[in-house]
Amino acid sequence: MSDKMIKMLATWFYVGNAPFAPGSMASIVGAAMAVFLANNLFFFFVVLIAVCVLGFMVSGRMEEILNKKDPGCVVIDEVAGVMIAFFMLPAQWNIIIVAYFLFRAFDMFKIYPVNKFEELGGGTGIMMDDIVAGIYTNVVMHLAIRWANII
Repeated sequence: MSDKMIKMLATWFYVGNAPFAPGSMASIVGAAMAVFLANNLFFFFVVLIAVCVLGFMVSGRMEEILNKKDPGCVVIDEVAGVMIAFFMLPAQWNIIIVAYFLFRAFDMFKIYPVNKFEELGGGTGIMMDDIVAGIYTNVVMHLAIRWANII
């Protein structure tokens, strides 16, 4: 894969080059993708797996290209994580907003063991902390919807 293709995918079509909060911008893009795909579970799953596989492939390579650990412009991890956060959630505004901010909080504050996954380094470390943050968010949201009846 060419360096140009790696940069395009790692920055999720250059969203990671946004001058302000590239991770949050990529999370919005990923959330929009998830909402768009919400009515087709099979296609959602295929896209999610593709984003995750590509993320593992390109994020570590992007570190090498830039010679920088976990560069801020690499945002494919946020796209993968937020898509996991939204997996099988109702596409309703209250759910979308809460899930988005909950994912960003889990991602930014690195609640255990998210912080341990980040220490793995390379593409695995870049991807896994966001994947785990997405899982945390998804579990919390499903529990809240079912048990706290927030809908």
